[in-house]
Amino acid sequence: MLQLPKTCYIGLALSALATPAAASEMFASDSPWMLGDWGGTRSELLEKGYDFTLGYTGEMGSNLHGGFDHDRTARYSDQFTFGSHLDLDKIFGWHDTEFQLTLTERHGDNISNDRINDPRVGGFTSAQEVWGRGETWRLTQMWIKQKYFEGALDVKFGRFGEGEDFNSFPCDFQNLAFCGSQVGNWVGGIWYNWPVSQWALRVRYNLSDTLYTQVGVFEQNPSNLESGNGFKLSGSDTQGAVMPVELVWTPRIQGLKGEYRAGYYYSNAKAQDVLKDSNGQPAALSGAAYRSSSSKHGMWLGAQQQVTSLASDQSRGLSLFANATVHDKKTNAIDNYVQAGLVYKGPFDARAKDDIGFALARVHVNPAYRKNARLANQAAGLYDYDNPGFLPVQDTEYSAELYYGIHLADWLTVRPNLQYIRHPGGVSQVDGALIGGLKIQSSF
Repeated sequence: MLQLPKTCYIGLALSALATPAAASEMFASDSPWMLGDWGGTRSELLEKGYDFTLGYTGEMGSNLHGGFDHDRTARYSDQFTFGSHLDLDKIFGWHDTEFQLTLTERHGDNISNDRINDPRVGGFTSAQEVWGRGETWRLTQMWIKQKYFEGALDVKFGRFGEGEDFNSFPCDFQNLAFCGSQVGNWVGGIWYNWPVSQWALRVRYNLSDTLYTQVGVFEQNPSNLESGNGFKLSGSDTQGAVMPVELVWTPRIQGLKGEYRAGYYYSNAKAQDVLKDSNGQPAALSGAAYRSSSSKHGMWLGAQQQVTSLASDQSRGLSLFANATVHDKKTNAIDNYVQAGLVYKGPFDARAKDDIGFALARVHVNPAYRKNARLANQAAGLYDYDNPGFLPVQDTEYSAELYYGIHLADWLTVRPNLQYIRHPGGVSQVDGALIGGLKIQSSF
């Protein structure tokens, strides 16, 4: 019998304490903070420009059926977030200026690593998105932002990740294919999503109230990914820069909110070809080093649109979303990705703040990358998938997730979910996997 980690029970126990008491009290269901308003101190600090946050995300995943290893178990991973946001206009009189400092700590295990995916090649999606980039503390945000020309121009500088501003997407689903910036999931060697940060500059210009364009320059430094470099500030080992540009439209269609994004990224750092050597021959057969490309690039499209609402509460209703990315076939394992889904907020009058989500995704492997794996097996004289030395050939992975978000309090949401992954890691020999999940999001 599977047992939930202690952290799950703690979260459920805390939810039971939530009462309809005043929002300033601890465990009040209508408070944004589990620990309340600290006797009014928190609200006073907010008025003066100081906002301190402590967040927690925990995710459990269990392989209910299928996958690479049918031995059933459950894994738990989580993240603590410690943040401070300062309104420097209120504090120092610096007009339209903000400062953000965020530390994160991750630890735990991921069911995808050895139960769902073939460990010889790993996977693409992850059943527990909060797992990744090392069990360590990190400086995730340290930036200053200032607006000019009555807010038309917005400049942000410091340490942060691309997905904070570019190709941004919410993270209510537990499967990585439906959470956060998808470009970072498929070119993770150059585009670093949360919780990794790097030196960066982002400039945004508001063309109108509903349309803006932005461009960024981000340090491409693989050493920032290492667990021991969570607080590294030097630029040593920098290989180049990632430069994204994006156009964002945020209309209200018949009064309902929407967001539409189109963007392109370019990296000027050297990138390794996935198939050929410097002579244009398959490196897996020639034995020579894979040739180097002078750059790497790709693009993305994203759309979110609320399509229905209730007259009594416009926040309740159905929203649709879709995302797609395309990547450089010479240098990237994934050449394209598509995803679509829906979220319904407030499905029942008695549960007006609950939400239901469903999504589907397809991750497609670059044919040249696939060919390289076949040639590597040929060169090694390996043709049996069950041979430990065989390199599984990856093609297309499909993912689906259905969740129900239980809004237990304004500071606590629990989302039980079911996920199904067909051809995990794009390996057709791996059985389709059914995964039971539980995502806990809380603010202290």
